Amino acid sequence: MASKRAFIFLGPPGAGKGTQAKRIAKQLGVPHLSTGDLMRDAVARGTDLGKIVGPIMQRGELVSDDLVMKMVEERLAQPNCSGGCLFDGFPRTLAQAEGLDAILRRSGFGQPVVVDLDVSHDKLLRRLTGRRTCSVNGEIYNIYDAPPKVEGVCDNDGGKLVQRADDTAEIVQQRLAAYDRATKPLADYYRSQGVLQRVDASASVDDVGRALLGIVMGAQS
Repeated sequence: MASKRAFIFLGPPGAGKGTQAKRIAKQLGVPHLSTGDLMRDAVARGTDLGKIVGPIMQRGELVSDDLVMKMVEERLAQPNCSGGCLFDGFPRTLAQAEGLDAILRRSGFGQPVVVDLDVSHDKLLRRLTGRRTCSVNGEIYNIYDAPPKVEGVCDNDGGKLVQRADDTAEIVQQRLAAYDRATKPLADYYRSQGVLQRVDASASVDDVGRALLGIVMGAQS
């Protein structure tokens, strides 16, 4: 690859960012990074920043943008980011996006490749409110699109299927509204830079994966 690239996946809750980011990062051979990863990594390695962030996380408080950006820069300096990286759900705000741009420039990255995983609110509501998770092995079902053979029971081990507290219709609507307010403007920001591409994430997981892989592989050629 001519220069190391940062790939950024944007998209609302339920768009499949996490699933796709892990798959694509593995195929590219680059680290899959999220803010949670960055914080846990810094704490686990006992870095100076990790020692500051650890107690904040233990208290359940939000880590400031300033500290998050410092952790991003520290993480990008690690050897396994020498071929690039893939950010999942970060940046979340315009301020974080501007800060990340500055870090990428300082760290010798080319322009980021940004993909917006686009799904309608109706589809997201169906995905999230229909989601059920096995209480034993964590396997995920959807009562509308991928139901278990027996209602409320995991096909594999008979475990009880449960709904996450934040997957109720009321909470999902609040999460989507919060996304629209804080994160959706990022699409306009990256579009103005000419680095934004869009993928219809309402398609199947495999179809979305193929579309994403085509974009990221094309960016490396």
